[in-house]
Amino acid sequence: MDDHFAMHLRDAMNRRHLKQIDIVRAAQNAGVKLGKSHVSQYVSGKTVPRSETLNFLAEVLDVDPAWLLGSDGRTDHGHAGAEPSARAEAGDDASGIGSAGFGVTGFGSTALEESTVRVVSGQRSSSGRREPASAPSMSSTVSSPSVPSTSLTLSAREQTAVPVEMARAAAEPASATNMQASSVVMSATSAMKSEGAPMRRFHKSTKLDNVLYDVRGPVVDEAARMEEAGMHVLKLNIGNPAPFGFRTPDEVVYDMSRQLTDTEGYSASKGLFSARKAIMQYAQLKNIPNVGIEDVYTGNGVSELINLCMSALLDNGDEVLIPSPDYPLWTACVNLAGGTAVHYVCDEQSEWYPDIDDMRAKITDRTVAIVLINPNNPTGALYPPEVLQQIVDLAREHHLMIFSDEIYDRLVMDGLKHVSIASLAPDLFCVTFSGLSKSHMIAGYRIGWMVLSGNKSIAKDYIEGINMLTNMRICSNVPAQSIVQTALGGHQSVNDYIVPGGRIYEQRDYIYNALNAIDGVTAVKPKAAFYIFPKLDVEKFNITDDEQFALDLLHDKRILITRGGGFNWHEPDHFRIVYLPRIEVLKDAVGKLADFLSTYRQ
Repeated sequence: MDDHFAMHLRDAMNRRHLKQIDIVRAAQNAGVKLGKSHVSQYVSGKTVPRSETLNFLAEVLDVDPAWLLGSDGRTDHGHAGAEPSARAEAGDDASGIGSAGFGVTGFGSTALEESTVRVVSGQRSSSGRREPASAPSMSSTVSSPSVPSTSLTLSAREQTAVPVEMARAAAEPASATNMQASSVVMSATSAMKSEGAPMRRFHKSTKLDNVLYDVRGPVVDEAARMEEAGMHVLKLNIGNPAPFGFRTPDEVVYDMSRQLTDTEGYSASKGLFSARKAIMQYAQLKNIPNVGIEDVYTGNGVSELINLCMSALLDNGDEVLIPSPDYPLWTACVNLAGGTAVHYVCDEQSEWYPDIDDMRAKITDRTVAIVLINPNNPTGALYPPEVLQQIVDLAREHHLMIFSDEIYDRLVMDGLKHVSIASLAPDLFCVTFSGLSKSHMIAGYRIGWMVLSGNKSIAKDYIEGINMLTNMRICSNVPAQSIVQTALGGHQSVNDYIVPGGRIYEQRDYIYNALNAIDGVTAVKPKAAFYIFPKLDVEKFNITDDEQFALDLLHDKRILITRGGGFNWHEPDHFRIVYLPRIEVLKDAVGKLADFLSTYRQ
């Protein structure tokens, strides 16, 4: 059903020449709650909307809800499940942005009777780009009882260039709005480069259709709007230590300030010798095999390097196994590079460890790599050696690369030890990522790295690709590189935070116990990092939409969290909390959450 719906939804959008953002804007104008992430999930076939959202989409696209769902039938419109094109030929707005799409019919605004605007939209080429319409010239007329009628005759090319805003303006009640519509038409046509030549319109790449990053997504946008309106919002959505009083070690700040005048120019593409030497030695202490200084690359945070690695590796259709839940940048970068992110399940009942059987079942002849996030974001899980060994065995059996995101490897609690998976795989090709953003509380400095290890002979061509992209971006932040040696070699102040009595340790214990004390909430105790991923009783709270839950909590209690779906978790039953605030702040937040859930029903 999901695939049928997604296919019909995309078809209807293409026929009406609508992008996802057009649907979102139509929803905003109609007062319908529909975010970018929702539309993206509908288009990709990950989920089917609820009935009221389905009816809204059908109105916007001027098709039958039953047709969208892939079945025949009639609706209140009286149309059988006809294709969108058939209905367009019957006289509907050729632009595909009908009156319902912008809040006219059925959404609280008055339908136009004497004021009409015809907008002829260009056709879309086989490549998906908009091309000028080839139809003969049409007439565009704007009239009103209170305003002298104005007739504008535009060529088909000129009408193609008239922006969607003209249709919006025309779809308002007939008072002064018709003058606005006339103004829009006049300004659009006067902006033509020359007679008969349309203004070019620019659209985002379709490669972004399957990209989500809700850590800074629609709910965060709403929080920003609330802050601009003067409201205080407690941000528990992002792992940014500085706002919560975690300071950079003094010696790191001092050493950077002393070297600023020496770091004004570019460094080598891979990074400063001193930085890479320190990283190489750190990798050796982690027992990562076969690492030389040329195998070390610095980056503007790990994020840049993840993007670089996926771009250098993937061809269209290549598959990469990624955990669910994941840090969403991994999925985004795979999709942007033309690959396919295939999510293997991490099992909440088993300390959030990867489900090896599920991982094995999802390997195909297109699978090229396994991604591991250890310690894990968003769950805070730490994988023991026996689990890592099973993953190595699977990668060895199927000749797969291993990418291991270990940015939290120095934030491990309870006397446990982090083990790099690359240390167990000397015969495989591995790429290990880490950095200083979290362990040294310098997220804003943007300094991360990756280390190539193991059997590099089987990846020579890929390494050439990495080097090419590394050279193209010139180098990473040189002042930040200058303090890597100091940070890795000096006193590790983070160790004071992760033992009993330390801030992160005590805040972890508090948030774990406090969340589990709320009726309808359970959580697995994190072993590392500073995140917890609690589960909601969806039956108790009647939750079917985790983004709506996050919005409702934000509006009611001014608390910003990240929904589970933002981490490619496909049930609406989880959310992530960052427990960096001090305990007194966490107590206030948990109290508000408990009060909110005591009466909440979606």
